[in-house]
Amino acid sequence: MTATSVGFSLLLLGLFLVIGKWILIGTPIFQKLFLPSSLVAGLLALIMGPEILGSFSGVELLSPEIITVWETLPGLMINLVFAALFIGKKIPNIKKVWELSGPQVILGYIISFGQYVVGLTLSLLILAPFFGMNPLAGALIEIAFVGGHGTAAGLRDTFVEVGFPEGADLAIGLATVGVLSGVLIGIALINWGVRKSKLVDHYAMEQPDKLIEEGANELENRELPDNSTNHNDSIEPLSLHLGYICIGILIGSVLLNVMIWIESITWGPLTNVYLFPYVPLFPLAMIGGIMVELVLQKFDRHNTVDRMLINRIQGMALDILIASALATLSLSVIEDNFVPFLILSLGGICWTVFAFIFFAPKILPNYWFERGIGDFGQSMGVTATGLLLMRIADGHGRTPAMESFGYKQLFFELFMGGGLFTAASIPLIYQFGPLAMLVFTGIGTILFVISGLILKRKKLS
Repeated sequence: MTATSVGFSLLLLGLFLVIGKWILIGTPIFQKLFLPSSLVAGLLALIMGPEILGSFSGVELLSPEIITVWETLPGLMINLVFAALFIGKKIPNIKKVWELSGPQVILGYIISFGQYVVGLTLSLLILAPFFGMNPLAGALIEIAFVGGHGTAAGLRDTFVEVGFPEGADLAIGLATVGVLSGVLIGIALINWGVRKSKLVDHYAMEQPDKLIEEGANELENRELPDNSTNHNDSIEPLSLHLGYICIGILIGSVLLNVMIWIESITWGPLTNVYLFPYVPLFPLAMIGGIMVELVLQKFDRHNTVDRMLINRIQGMALDILIASALATLSLSVIEDNFVPFLILSLGGICWTVFAFIFFAPKILPNYWFERGIGDFGQSMGVTATGLLLMRIADGHGRTPAMESFGYKQLFFELFMGGGLFTAASIPLIYQFGPLAMLVFTGIGTILFVISGLILKRKKLS
């Protein structure tokens, strides 16, 4: 592989992203599902790759070198996405954040821990004994549904290291199921909520206009170009902001290597249990990004960080990640494990729907539907799906759903949905076994339910 082939592979991926955008503009069914252009681009590249077109026609439109380059991109881009999560965001007063979002944080943990319980139970009782699947499959629902395509693809190396390489492809496939079912079932739940008068504005549901469906804005509503926090003669603002993100990743890498070293000279040799060599970089990169932001808040007198520009870099990395992950998806793995894949999909969907209908009214002290539908969307198809469903359910902003959902991420994303616990779940199951993890997540689910009920009672008293 040469530098030229690497460069050409990136150019070709850019072409697919543009084609995906124009396909989305011209395809009403994709617009109604609110599919991101990167997902459409990845599916198109998958169809034209060796898994589908190459397999049936023998025509090799995408060379092995291109596929090899694309396979490495998710593991790199996920670090950019997570390192950028908190850079440029003012870290608010923790007490205030918890007062507003505490019940929603607890609901998120109930759903996520419950997904581990469902997955591990299915793995121990059905998938392992009847289909011979690796018990690590029990972690796939939370990794795919809450973590999404980015987390699923970012954990590919971890899956390989623990002897479950097919896990990454199954997780990416499950993430696609989660996105599609999250939107479809979420909109069906909102219609149900309207009929049952469970929403504040229960007479009408906010319908996104045509331009929003196509992923565009009116000219007068478009964001102004970056006025720049830095003089361009000093440094290009994009370079500076990318540099801040890279520093976060470097800090995360140092933290991870320090943890690996500490483990190797302390409890590792004594217990023969090693976790950190299997932990991916991206959750530590997120911590590195938080450290960068704290330093900037204290010493950056000129406020050189523009959160809008950080969002642009993060969004670009996520687009590349999703497109390349789907383009290199192994359909043969899903085909070989289709029944287990279907069982995990149905198990994850049923639990998440049940948790929303049963626990959200009992945990959330007010506006349970508008706030809970965001947690449902995030637990099925990542954060963007939750935001979409809340926009439909509360388009006029009559509830605190959007604000509490945003604050929730400070307590939630650090651990779940690709955070520290999600990243460590595979090593934990690998080292301690699925039964121990099932007991731990089961107890955790129960404790969060009890905590949520107590917190609601205090808020209403």
